[in-house]
Amino acid sequence: MEEMPVSSLSNKIDFAVILRVDHANPNGDPLNGNRPRTDYSGLGEMSDVCLKRKMRDRLQETGASIFVQSDDRKNDDATSLSDRAVKTLKDAFGRADMGAKACETWLDVRAFGQLFALKAKKSGKDDGSGDVGLSIPIRGPVSVQSAFSVEPVDVTSTQITKSVSGEGDGTKRGSDTMGMKHRVDKAIYLFRGSMNPQLAVRTGFSDDDAEAIKSVLPKLFENDASSARPEGSMSVIKVFWWKHNCKAGQYSSAKVHSTLQVQADGSYCLENLDGLVPEEIDGF
Repeated sequence: MEEMPVSSLSNKIDFAVILRVDHANPNGDPLNGNRPRTDYSGLGEMSDVCLKRKMRDRLQETGASIFVQSDDRKNDDATSLSDRAVKTLKDAFGRADMGAKACETWLDVRAFGQLFALKAKKSGKDDGSGDVGLSIPIRGPVSVQSAFSVEPVDVTSTQITKSVSGEGDGTKRGSDTMGMKHRVDKAIYLFRGSMNPQLAVRTGFSDDDAEAIKSVLPKLFENDASSARPEGSMSVIKVFWWKHNCKAGQYSSAKVHSTLQVQADGSYCLENLDGLVPEEIDGF
C-alpha cells in the first residue's frame, strides 16, 4: 500500500487501562453458553476484539468515521462491510489505491487495520482494476491486548424464565422457557496497548488520531449498557499513557507495561522509568 501523504504519529505511545467489573458479564463466550470468558487458570478475560468494539463505538459517538460499525449504531444504509466499502470508496474500490483511500476515510482502519477481500471476476481476467481475487491487507499501528483479571474470577450462574410469543402477531403468549444468565460478581481487569509510529506512516494514523483514542479510553463503557452489563456495572478506574520522546521509543513496550502492577482492589504500584513518566487519567 502506498504511504499516506499526511502527517503520522510523532512518538511511540504505550497505554494501559484498569477497569472494574461489578456484577456483570464483561465478555460472554458464545461457545460456552455465553459464560464470562476465562483462561485455563481461571482469570477472567475480555478479548481484544471486544475492547476494540467498544473503542470504535465511543469514537463513533465523537463523530469519527468508523468502518466496522455495530448494527445498532449504523449511520448509513450499508447492508454489510463490503457494501459500505463499495458505496463509500466508489471508483477507488478494488483499485491499487483502495487501501490508502480506506485509511483516509475511516479512523478505525488506519488505527487497527483491516483486510479487504475482493472476489475474483467471473471472467478471471484482470481489466486493470486489480480486483481479480485480490486481498488488500492493512496493518494498523494500534495494537490492543486482551484484558485479564488480576485474580481468578468466580462466575455466578442464575436460572431465569423467559417468554416467547406463540403467534407471529404476538397475540398469544407462548410457554415459558428456561434460560441461564452468568456474571462475574466483582473483579479488577487490566489491558495494555501500544501505538507504533513506523506502521502509522503506512496508514496515515496521526497525533490527532492518537489523542482521539486517548480521549475515549476513560469512558470506554459509557452508553454500553445491556442486560448482561447494567449501567454502572462496568467502569474504567485509571488510564496510563506513556508518550516516548522519539518514534523508536525509549524502552520496549514489554518493559514499559511491566512497570505497572495492579492489586485485586484496584490499587496499583507504578515504577517510573528514567525519562518516561506516564500521564495518569482518572476514569470517567
